[in-house]
Amino acid sequence: MVHRIEVLRMHLGVLLFLLTGALLTHTGLMSAVALAATATIAAALLTCALLAARALAPLPPGRIRTAIRDRERRTAFLAQRDPDAAGRPRPRAPGRRLPTAA
Repeated sequence: MVHRIEVLRMHLGVLLFLLTGALLTHTGLMSAVALAATATIAAALLTCALLAARALAPLPPGRIRTAIRDRERRTAFLAQRDPDAAGRPRPRAPGRRLPTAA
């Protein structure tokens, strides 16, 4: 895994070098330096994010179950979804058909 990261870092450095050279020939020095600095900062932030993601330890299953149970206890009961709540009429069974004029 370390070998892949080193190869990727080498390719990224060569790409940045070529990109800076191409920009210098077509644009001014300021825009080339600005783009190179932006790309370097983006690469540094990506590296920091990857290292931080690897540093986190996985949560044990017991802790996940406890979190789910605690969330269930905090969930409020919604009275609107209770068909037997006070003030709600019960659905009536269908009655006989009304006689119609023939």
